[in-house]
Amino acid sequence: MSGIEQARKTAEGLAYSPGFGNEHSSEAVPGALPHGRNSPQRAPLGLYAEQLSGSAFTEPRSHNHRSWLYRIRPSAAHPPFARIDNGSVRTAPFAETVPDPNRLRWNPLPEPAPGTDWLAGLWTLGGNGDAAQRTGMAVHLYHANAAMTDRVFSDADGELLIVPERGGLLLRTELGLLAARPGEVALIPRGVRFRVELLDDSARGYVCENYGQPFQLPDLGPIGANGLANARDFLAPVAAYEDEDRPVEVVNKFCGNLWAATYDHSPLDVVAWHGNHVPYVYDLHRFNVIGTISYDHPDPSIFTVLTSPTDTPGLAGVDFVVFAPRWLVGEDTFRPPYFHRNVMSEYMGLIEGAYDAKTAGKGGFVPGGGSLHNMMSAHGPDRETFDKASAAELKPQKIDDGLAFMFETRWPVTATEQAATSETLQKGYDNVWEGLQRHFRP
Repeated sequence: MSGIEQARKTAEGLAYSPGFGNEHSSEAVPGALPHGRNSPQRAPLGLYAEQLSGSAFTEPRSHNHRSWLYRIRPSAAHPPFARIDNGSVRTAPFAETVPDPNRLRWNPLPEPAPGTDWLAGLWTLGGNGDAAQRTGMAVHLYHANAAMTDRVFSDADGELLIVPERGGLLLRTELGLLAARPGEVALIPRGVRFRVELLDDSARGYVCENYGQPFQLPDLGPIGANGLANARDFLAPVAAYEDEDRPVEVVNKFCGNLWAATYDHSPLDVVAWHGNHVPYVYDLHRFNVIGTISYDHPDPSIFTVLTSPTDTPGLAGVDFVVFAPRWLVGEDTFRPPYFHRNVMSEYMGLIEGAYDAKTAGKGGFVPGGGSLHNMMSAHGPDRETFDKASAAELKPQKIDDGLAFMFETRWPVTATEQAATSETLQKGYDNVWEGLQRHFRP
């Protein structure tokens, strides 16, 4: 059986524990999880007790992220880490180029070289803030055609929101296994180690690295108690462990650089755990869209799946927004996204199909590609979309032929040098708004 076939078989049999923000608990071997205490004098089954803290001890209980792990060897048992080449990974502060006020759009990444695993195929487009100060975010793309063999990765700089666009991923984490296919997203918390295997011959997608406060579900305000992303649709893994004595390269992203150490065992050896600092997988098609049933086009904030809050209420370090299948019924309303300029900066990607404000096809907005509209840059529907929507018969319309998303952030996104000079950067993106004619009739 090939590696891909084995990964598919494993993915098909996975079990999960539902609920975003829950206090989950799981044990792969009965009796491995201690009861009534976190750190007994002797942990069950000869395991080591270890706390993984994603927040400061003294943060409010509602904001505190931590999990207790019961593992075969403690994480402290490892040799020194040494710097390795960063490859195409870059980290804030982004100082290679200056922030660009122009509207930018990229084609998908080309096919990777043979033998490229997920980590080797990680390519930074840009970002903002300062990873060492735990503020801001980064946009990465990935392309891969090989599994991470005898290699494990963790990110001390931030949590990772992985958005597959082509090809499924099997994520083997310290806390268990997740399968993430196109149309689903996976959230890996800060510091959690994981390995990526492929469910298909190749894989491609997007990653939001969030340096700031952990993602949480947005408050619903006047919407009430229900709607948008439901907590029960986020699935956490159940405990699964590797008890293997063999060399494994452990790569750690720390303050923007990659460091590696070769362990004599697999660090994915957690037999039981409990807590709320856990990975998740979420099916974007389960997003409960809220929209107008009268007139006008609501602001895109109604499509927020997850948000990373800041000290200013309502001002996110980064929002993850999805434009999921939905009905449009607004009367006397221009239904595609309206023309606007935004104090927030928007990176948009496409998972499948077409986006209702942008023309697809060669040289357009296509799956695997992306656009960047930095703060106060004027954007909106292209000319073809505007002309069509302005003349359309306003009958109920189902939008179900595409799945797009957006990373929206409080600060401008500075493109990396490799993104600013990439052959995938489209020339003449501004031309899509040419031909928007004067219709003023005083």
